[in-house]
Amino acid sequence: MFRETVKKLLDEALEQRKDLFLIDFDIKPDYTIKVVIDGDQGVLVEDCMFISRAIEHNLDREEQDFSLEVLSAGATAPLVNKRQYIKNIGRKLSVQTTDNATVEGTLTKADEDTILLEWKAREPKPVGKGKVTVKKQAEMAYDAISKAQVVIKF
Repeated sequence: MFRETVKKLLDEALEQRKDLFLIDFDIKPDYTIKVVIDGDQGVLVEDCMFISRAIEHNLDREEQDFSLEVLSAGATAPLVNKRQYIKNIGRKLSVQTTDNATVEGTLTKADEDTILLEWKAREPKPVGKGKVTVKKQAEMAYDAISKAQVVIKF
């Protein structure tokens, strides 16, 4: 009952803020509520506060004591939602496929079914000695991806 009430409040808050979307939602046996959100334009502290208030102000602590944590998906957290891929177009990703291959490249396209990664590689010249830089790309379906993360460079 408590879980359904919290989920309903969360869904209502996200309905008001179409730019935000849910990444993870959990309630532990000790009534610790954890909500992880992301946004099409990123997530500000104010966005987390909005979601937190929408839940907290509509629950009665006299009825059920709880703690609430609302966080944004971290920069190094794996991508789990198609909207996260779309918001990261132009950034470098490291993608592990379901057959354990790893591809690193710039995300140039993300739609409802697939993503497209592009990168440059040095390969032997077709004729003669030396190497040449070639542009490579890989299109993959979301169900062929076991893990994808944004590559952060400093």
